[in-house]
Amino acid sequence: AERLPPGLAQTLCAATADILGKPAERVNVTVRSGLAMVLSGSAEPCAQLVVSSIGVVGTAEQNKGHSARFFDVLTAQLGLGPERIVIRFYPLEPWQIGKNRTVMTFL
Repeated sequence: AERLPPGLAQTLCAATADILGKPAERVNVTVRSGLAMVLSGSAEPCAQLVVSSIGVVGTAEQNKGHSARFFDVLTAQLGLGPERIVIRFYPLEPWQIGKNRTVMTFL
């Protein structure tokens, strides 16, 4: 936790909005530090980013572009090499996200 830059969640929120072309009001970011994590057989510092979104993470071509931009942000912010970061993309449908007592389908 002490290695994380101050304001990381806010920085990631702004970067995610820019990368995915979404308004910041539609972006949620959670930063979890201090979890035991092994990546590629090593417990050296590493990070995992999980990106789920409606309409913009559904294809390999989309995710290839998003991946490059997310890696640029994460390597700069966290001081990790790209081999110590993994990103998982999950496409969502509007009916799978609840907000304001309904689902995004109706907003």
